[in-house]
Amino acid sequence: MKNDSQIPGIVGYGSQIPTKADIKRNARKRWLSQLKRNKWLYLLVTPGLLYFLVFKYAPMWGIVIAFQDYQPFLGIRESEWVGFENFTTFFQNPDFYRLLRNTLILAVYDLVFFFPAPILVALLLNEISKSWFKRTVQTLVYVPHFVSMVIIASITYVFLTPDGGVLYELIAWITGTPIDVLSDPDAFRPLIIIQMLWKEVGWGTIIFLAALAGVDTEQYEAAIVDGAGRFRRMWHITLPAIRNVIIILLILRLGNFLDTGFEQIFLMTNSLNRDVADVFDTYVYQVGITQGAFSYSTAVGLFKSVVGIILILGANKLAKKFGHSGIY
Repeated sequence: MKNDSQIPGIVGYGSQIPTKADIKRNARKRWLSQLKRNKWLYLLVTPGLLYFLVFKYAPMWGIVIAFQDYQPFLGIRESEWVGFENFTTFFQNPDFYRLLRNTLILAVYDLVFFFPAPILVALLLNEISKSWFKRTVQTLVYVPHFVSMVIIASITYVFLTPDGGVLYELIAWITGTPIDVLSDPDAFRPLIIIQMLWKEVGWGTIIFLAALAGVDTEQYEAAIVDGAGRFRRMWHITLPAIRNVIIILLILRLGNFLDTGFEQIFLMTNSLNRDVADVFDTYVYQVGITQGAFSYSTAVGLFKSVVGIILILGANKLAKKFGHSGIY
């Protein structure tokens, strides 16, 4: 009969207990072996890692100025610490509730109208049987993503300007009353959503189309045998197959809930619609860049980030509670 020292995996009196140094050395060897074996994969990952390190993690050191009265000529180390004074000033600012209202309304519009749109387009593209037609439509809906927002804003102004804009004249002809959409505060938010839909819906379908490619075709064949139509196959097979992808992207989207997009809002804002157009992103630019209130604007940005983190953690926990896979 074998004793403990002769049985593999069991440390007995005849074996030597590895030290912490031995464990670290073995772990280092395994890591180097894995790095050598997958060196080309790590090489491909390197640009992405460098991007996040340089543009995402390194700038986080600047968050500390939200708790300072930052003076550029003194630097971060020498500037006076003021604690939460910048946050208190921001929350007591009369503009805070107006900015919060405008940002939340645009964020809700984004979730209600923009987020489901790529899913719907992907489902419709998935139903196209002719490959050449499907590729053509995909190309057409992808192209606007590569168009600069400056160009999109310029096109919008050209079509909707009261000085001979085609859409302006068309609206006036249909309704009988000329409507200056560019200056109408009630038309600002729908206009922003329409621009977002035209520009980004096609690009957003890429992930969903990739998920749809993994759906088992045998399920569709069985459903057809059972007499299920296109809508029932989509509802009972296609959507459940990509449900986890939808939930994960929704959770990630909530992390940017208060990010309404500075460039687009800034370009479409004018003196007549500013009351509904001002959001946190444009406010940070106004007080941080044009007025030089660096600490104050950093506090506003940090407030947005904290809200995003809370929404991600809450949505992820809620998704797991209902039996879905979260982001971690």
